[in-house]
Amino acid sequence: MYLREVADNNSLKMAFLTFPVQLYAQDTNWIRPLDSDIESVFDPKKNPHFKHGDAIRWLLFDENNQVIGRVAAFYDGKPAKEGELAAGGMGFFECIEDEKAAFTLFDACAEWLKSKGLEAMDGPINFGERDSFWGLMVKGWEFEPTYKMPWTKEYYIAFFEHYGFKDYFQQYVFVSPIQAANVAPAIEEKAQRIYQNPSYVFKHIEKDNLGKYAEDFKVIFNAAWAKFPGVSAMSSEQAQKLVKKMKPIIDEQLLWFAYTAEGDPVAFFIVIPDLNQIVKHLNGKMNIWGMIKFLLLKWKGVLTRSCGVIFGVVPDHQGKGVESAIALRFRQAARENPFYPYETMDMNWVGDFNPKMLRFVSQLGATIDKTYITYRYLFNPNQPFSRCPKVG
Repeated sequence: MYLREVADNNSLKMAFLTFPVQLYAQDTNWIRPLDSDIESVFDPKKNPHFKHGDAIRWLLFDENNQVIGRVAAFYDGKPAKEGELAAGGMGFFECIEDEKAAFTLFDACAEWLKSKGLEAMDGPINFGERDSFWGLMVKGWEFEPTYKMPWTKEYYIAFFEHYGFKDYFQQYVFVSPIQAANVAPAIEEKAQRIYQNPSYVFKHIEKDNLGKYAEDFKVIFNAAWAKFPGVSAMSSEQAQKLVKKMKPIIDEQLLWFAYTAEGDPVAFFIVIPDLNQIVKHLNGKMNIWGMIKFLLLKWKGVLTRSCGVIFGVVPDHQGKGVESAIALRFRQAARENPFYPYETMDMNWVGDFNPKMLRFVSQLGATIDKTYITYRYLFNPNQPFSRCPKVG
């Protein structure tokens, strides 16, 4: 077997995209990601992490010149915080059921990251934010994946653990019916109390005013999320680009913000339609015909699932019931609208390092239906391993 770097070779790029199609041919719940979503990760013009970091991709071939695996390695170039290891990442790993082949791919990533001065390798992760292509699936193969969430082979678990990767943290996908969720009475009471409190105002997003909501999102995100491990503060430019990118898939009735009576942003709950209900019909292509098919399927009402992407409350307003109110506000909107199309909501990314959030999501009546592990591999075998520190 031998490795080839993908680089700018168009035929190798296509092989990188199509190898999973043959690998998952018998997995009925696997959904092929959009080619454009994968390729944008490795495009320096589209991925801002190339500004200070770098990425590399390989394909693994057998003696018959057939692709039997793929992988990518990357680092963002940000200096490690005091007391933390300088960790790079590996991801987009796919491989036939052959441990030697898997280890060849892992070795390539480890050696490349070592040459860049990194001390550890996290994976499988994304060269970007945690909301996409992050983690190794260890539970939930009986369900279709939600948009941009990983779907990986069960035999990968042994590959990672036999190589020496250790469980750095786990992240869960919770699912809940929107109208009939078994919400804890205390959560419902807190929400109703906040709705009646004139100190708070709740608004769903308006597409005609996305610039304002982007800035409000940045303010809340930096206060609520930038303190978490591996999460950096967001600039206004990044927020504007993020909202602009989301515009085509925004459903105004799903995205809610909370403000003080004076207009200060204090909370958001960002929910989007689960586009995988359409993406599974596109065979990875969002070309002109794919766009037409996308619009037709959307018009036909195939979108019945929604995905909670991110939820945040600024610290000064935490513990007052705002969490409950913002989390249940879109459900109240569903009850008020007899034509509301969404039946369930997945909450895509809840880490085990955040026990407070785990408890809260459970109280919303949601249950875990998928589990992912983010592994860490230390290059120095004498370095003591520590799991991701808990927050909150």
